[in-house]
Amino acid sequence: MNKVFPSAAEALKDIVADGQMLAVGGFGLCGIPEALIDALRDTGVKNLTAISNNAGVDGFGLGKLLETRQIKKMISSYVGENKEFERQYLAGELELEFTPQGTLAEKLRAGGAGIPAFFTKTGVGTLVADGKELREFDGETYVMERSLVPDIALIKADVADRSGNLRFNLTARNFNPAAATAGKICVVEVERIVATGELAPDDIHLPGIYVHRIVHNPTPEKRIEKRTTRDRKV
Repeated sequence: MNKVFPSAAEALKDIVADGQMLAVGGFGLCGIPEALIDALRDTGVKNLTAISNNAGVDGFGLGKLLETRQIKKMISSYVGENKEFERQYLAGELELEFTPQGTLAEKLRAGGAGIPAFFTKTGVGTLVADGKELREFDGETYVMERSLVPDIALIKADVADRSGNLRFNLTARNFNPAAATAGKICVVEVERIVATGELAPDDIHLPGIYVHRIVHNPTPEKRIEKRTTRDRKV
């Protein structure tokens, strides 16, 4: 089966729909599927639930989908870099399921592993645990968290072979593998495509069995989220 599609738009056109739940890889602006996010915006689908560590920044990443009001709910662990996110949430225009970062990662990992729920101490005694089942193990209280199984996962990798085996680039790996395994359909955006067999088995970070569609984007913008500089002494 040929997994390589000619464009991000072609890869999404027959699988996205209103009301879906999507997992989107990335951490800040590191390792985000830029071309796939743009293509998703251009489809015009709406009422989306987006699972992502954060919502990008104003005007970039998932921030583009917030501007077009295509996202109705975010499941996130960090929301501090996006003023439009803040505005919509405080105005009651955007739902938010605020989730501790480790719990969010485990929700995706568990979903990909076929585990419907798990217990964690994180969030016990806080608003995070409100309305959820609590149980005691070995004298400690734990809260039950449901796993996440999104309809589609949009992820970013550095290299793919034509079978969909992936390598990620350093910290750009972040949430991408967990999102990929959890999604019912996984679409990956990559900077390089090589022949099947060119990646050594021990160098593969994610097996191709989890990847359904591949999009080649050799020149992503890779915008810097927050640039800081200092004077360099000569």
